[in-house]
Amino acid sequence: MKSISKERATLKARFLSLWRKHSSPHEIALGMAIGVFIGITPFYGLHIITAIITSLVMKRVNALAIFLGMNISLPPTIPFITWAGYRIGREMLGSAYPPLEWDYFRHFSYGSFFHFFYALMVGSLVLGVVLSTLVYFLTLWFVTSRRAKAALAKAGGL
Repeated sequence: MKSISKERATLKARFLSLWRKHSSPHEIALGMAIGVFIGITPFYGLHIITAIITSLVMKRVNALAIFLGMNISLPPTIPFITWAGYRIGREMLGSAYPPLEWDYFRHFSYGSFFHFFYALMVGSLVLGVVLSTLVYFLTLWFVTSRRAKAALAKAGGL
C-alpha cells in the first residue's frame, strides 16, 4: 500500500516539476494557447506529434501547458470543433461550399473530401486563432491571480 502512495507522490512531483519548469505566467499561458491552436487544427491523429515537436522547438514555453491545451479536441468535442471550423470556413469562402447535412455525406467522395477539407482548414485556422487568444488571456489572468493569492497567503495575509 505504501508503494502506491509513493508512486502517486512521485507522479505528482513530476507533474509539478513539469508545470514549474518555465514558471512565468506568460510561458504557461502561451503554452496553453499553442496547445489549443494545435487541438483545433483538423489534423486529427497528428496533434500529439505536433505538440511534441512544438515543445522541443519552443524552449520558453511550458510543455505541459501545450499538452493540456491540446486536449480541447477530445472525442466528445471533435464533432463540434469540426462543425464550427467548417461553418466558419464556409462563411468565409462563400456559397460554393454546401452546409453540413446528411445528404452531403451520403454522396461524399474522394474529390469532395478535399473540397470539404479546404473549408475546414480555413475555418479551423480562424477558430484556432480566436480561441487560442482567448485561452491565452484567461490562463494569464488565472495563473497571475493564483500566484498573487499564494504569495499573499505565504506572507500571512490570508
